[in-house]
Amino acid sequence: MSSDVRFIDFKSDKQPTWCPGCGDFGTMNGMMKALANTGNDPDNTFVVAGIGCSGKIGTYMHSYALHGVHGRALPVGTGVKMANPDLEVMVAGGDGDGYSIGSGHFIHAVRRNVDMSYIVMDNRIYGLTKGQASPTSREDFETATTPEGPKQPPVNPLALALSAGGTFIAQSFASDAQRHAELVQKAIEHDGFGFVNVFSPCVTFNDTDTYDYFRDNLTDLAETDHDPNDFDEAKDRIMDADAEYQGILYQDEDSVPYHESHGVTENMTEIPDGAPEDATDLVREFY
Repeated sequence: MSSDVRFIDFKSDKQPTWCPGCGDFGTMNGMMKALANTGNDPDNTFVVAGIGCSGKIGTYMHSYALHGVHGRALPVGTGVKMANPDLEVMVAGGDGDGYSIGSGHFIHAVRRNVDMSYIVMDNRIYGLTKGQASPTSREDFETATTPEGPKQPPVNPLALALSAGGTFIAQSFASDAQRHAELVQKAIEHDGFGFVNVFSPCVTFNDTDTYDYFRDNLTDLAETDHDPNDFDEAKDRIMDADAEYQGILYQDEDSVPYHESHGVTENMTEIPDGAPEDATDLVREFY
């Protein structure tokens, strides 16, 4: 790892194709800043992403990366971390990718407590497929395919993580650049599975959960007396349906990550003869 790595070192030469104003720009910038602030560099970082608008993020970041299939980014990230515990593994996804088809993988990744970070861009809609209700959409959220709303309560990803034994559960807002980067950094530094649900507004298909909505309704836990080490207090905050929070909801500071508790400490990978040893030498024709 390098002490002089810069934010820009994690930016690839690929031009993002997200809609102008998409919250994913801010989410990605915070991820890159957090990686740089923790002393990581592209040569020791592996970013795994799934399908959806969020799935493009591995293309736009300069690091080792894999663009996987829908809902399956977490098991890939788990395998990478188990094979090479020295790598900084970051998994990126969206609310549809992570809390619908990928929900089973999410719960088991949380309970295993693998030492990696999971950043979910939650825009409360399926953006890539042009605006259907997602698992986190409100019960009365009207779309072309749900004209009267989904008529089912939204998934509470923070509650899922807490009930599965999560050791680091946080929530951030893509537009609050400094705070978002700080929370992602805390997730990276945590010994175990660092989960951050990011409110990342979709400016094209969701005119309800907007930047203005979150600015007006988010409560930053840093401005309250919330104790993130108190499980019962975290549970009460997470289950409060009338509040939207930013900050660390819960953190177990005695957390022991999976690779330590199970003695997986050695790098099990080998670089084949002739393969590039530096991420800067990679030519990723796939993209």
